[in-house]
Amino acid sequence: MDQYIREDLLNKYEFQNYGHALEILSEAFPDEWNDIQDCLETLKITTDDLMTAGGNETAIPKKFDDVLYPRGWREIRITGDLLVKMFPRGKSRGRFLNQPFEEKTIVGYIDGHNIDFIKGKVAFDLEWNSKDQTFDRDLLAMRTYFDCGLIEVGIIITRAEELNDIFSELGIKSKYGASTTWIGKLEYRLKSRRNGGCPILAVGIKKPCVEGYE
Repeated sequence: MDQYIREDLLNKYEFQNYGHALEILSEAFPDEWNDIQDCLETLKITTDDLMTAGGNETAIPKKFDDVLYPRGWREIRITGDLLVKMFPRGKSRGRFLNQPFEEKTIVGYIDGHNIDFIKGKVAFDLEWNSKDQTFDRDLLAMRTYFDCGLIEVGIIITRAEELNDIFSELGIKSKYGASTTWIGKLEYRLKSRRNGGCPILAVGIKKPCVEGYE
């Protein structure tokens, strides 16, 4: 796995590879993967960033916006209706007529699924400090985009467990509880395949990303 990741990122982040996501990113989408690695290389989190309340509306997500949006990444939301056609059987068993006898549209079959960043066929979500159920929403969105042929691979970045040491040192661990988004809460969801068939690269932010803890 290490051969697909820039060496300087291996100490700063934890990587978990599901469905050969990393191989797909490296071989099929090198430009998008380079964008993400550039973004990860530039990430610097200050203790002031950690102290500020606000979950995913803090300065930390904005650091990703500043790098990725100028490179063409965009937040996307999709909706879709499902058209169901019912074809009658012809005179012979196993053969069906070409014209349906009834059609039915299920409005809002796909509704409200959004992903933080999409470029080409790569999706990228950041979950810094939300309720851990947010991962269920993210994985459902990515598998839906995947099933619709809109993406081929997804990336989710969140906190590594070792950041708890810094939170304890700063006296802010209560802000970053066990029921918030960190890689342990994402890992068991991916192991139970809540991502469906969508390959996912899970990335955990480690201590060296925080200034003063390199």
